[in-house]
Amino acid sequence: MIPSQLADAVEARAKSAHRFVVGIAGPPGSGKTTLADQLLRVLKSRGAKASIVPMDGFHLDNAVLEMKSLLLRKGAPETFDAQSFVEHVKRIAAGEGDVSIPGFDRAADATVPGMHIVSSNDHIVLVEGNYLLLDVEPWSQLAGHFDMTIFLAPPTAVLEDRLIQRWLDHGLEPDAARERAMGNDIPNALTVMGHSVDADITLGNAS
Repeated sequence: MIPSQLADAVEARAKSAHRFVVGIAGPPGSGKTTLADQLLRVLKSRGAKASIVPMDGFHLDNAVLEMKSLLLRKGAPETFDAQSFVEHVKRIAAGEGDVSIPGFDRAADATVPGMHIVSSNDHIVLVEGNYLLLDVEPWSQLAGHFDMTIFLAPPTAVLEDRLIQRWLDHGLEPDAARERAMGNDIPNALTVMGHSVDADITLGNAS
């Protein structure tokens, strides 16, 4: 499905809702952020009031991860403030006024408080992240607050290529880039692929 077709599906289901929350999940490197951005542009071009909530703003601070000996696992489920993320999604789904959302500065490798705002006027909210459909607590609390879910599942070989290239783009040498991707990103991807509940729409086939 292309973004315009997904927008058709979202709009058809969102017509009677005061607030319609779409969860866009998938492993790292699957294209969630790109899809969410494309979908948002299509929806806004059609006059919809919509916004995006990225999960990345809920990374625990590097100092906390270092204290917990989790810095090298950054991006794994346990390296996020999952409970805070759940509470924010609950507030968004309930339509509670404006909701401030932290963002993530990749260049600084740090979260930024209040980087995003979900307005009380937003009809459609796109929530994107790796672990939105994870079947373990507290992540499993999220599913009940999504009105529609989309899961991206490219082949594992495609994910490997994308994730290695991501680290190359960050300036790592080829061996180091492959080590970072295969040592942390791919295990996280396998967690997502193996422990996520079924979505309403799945794009791509894992292998």
